[in-house]
Amino acid sequence: MVRPGKLWVMEAQPVQGMPQSHRRQVNDRTSTSIARGVLMMTGSGLSNQIGAGIGAHAFPIIGPAGVVAVRQLVAAAVLLPIARPAFHRFTWQQWWPILLLGAATALMNICLYVAIDRIGLGLAVTLEFLGPLAVALLSSRSRWDLVCGVSAGLGVYVLVMPGPSSDFAGVAVAVAAAVCWAAYILLNRVAGERLPGLQAPAAGTLVSLVFYLPVAGYLLAHGALTPPALVYAVAAGVLCSVVPYAADLVALRHVPAGFFGVFMSINPILAALSGTVVLGQILVLHEWLGMGVIVATNTVAIWLAGRRSQTAAAKEAREHSSVSHGL
Repeated sequence: MVRPGKLWVMEAQPVQGMPQSHRRQVNDRTSTSIARGVLMMTGSGLSNQIGAGIGAHAFPIIGPAGVVAVRQLVAAAVLLPIARPAFHRFTWQQWWPILLLGAATALMNICLYVAIDRIGLGLAVTLEFLGPLAVALLSSRSRWDLVCGVSAGLGVYVLVMPGPSSDFAGVAVAVAAAVCWAAYILLNRVAGERLPGLQAPAAGTLVSLVFYLPVAGYLLAHGALTPPALVYAVAAGVLCSVVPYAADLVALRHVPAGFFGVFMSINPILAALSGTVVLGQILVLHEWLGMGVIVATNTVAIWLAGRRSQTAAAKEAREHSSVSHGL
């Protein structure tokens, strides 16, 4: 995994000792590559948030659970043929993180869509981003992590601005989605270490789909899956699963993984814009301010986590080099 800070290393390493013309060409290619990566990441985020907004149009017909069921079906139809996980060869050590990953995915998606239905797309996605923020902060307990934690709490307070009209149930569901996202990140890491390639996310998607088969069966039996509902839900599945998956793969060929993680912190802002355009959900000033604080905190926390990982990796490399020279 490439760490934050490698963005600048990518520019510096190839040019040392090169003629001026070659140096300029390398820098131009690097800048072009990064620009393409940023374009793909922006497209991925917009697709994800516009897809969520489109899916919300099907809530009155099939409900959030129905939209999630169709979305998971689309994701499984795309991932399984690509990854082709060998289920019959899985050991229990591989199965248990997959089962938990599927459960976390199923719960995360339904919580997010219920939260979107109750408090709007921008607020729901912003609160959900507390999940990766918590993972980044818990990876280290430094003074800056404490500052980021306090800043995130302040951002949530400003975003929600508790009062008699606040939908605390909607906020709680969004926070539950954040908890599930944190669990998803940790379980995906464990499962990814035990299964090659894309087998872990593909298998987890199938397990998640199993949870929604009763929902799909109920909707089919009652004739709720009308053409408009299917169009909205399938569009959400394509825009929230297929397009971001492909765009992120391309983006990671052009930018470091650490920069990718920091840049994707703009998703709450994209969600707010999508909510405004697609759903007509207009945010007030305190909601924009709270969102800005949470996005900034998330960006700093991920950057700090990457710096710590980079420092640790450099230290380990120096120690390995010292041992090798000693031999």
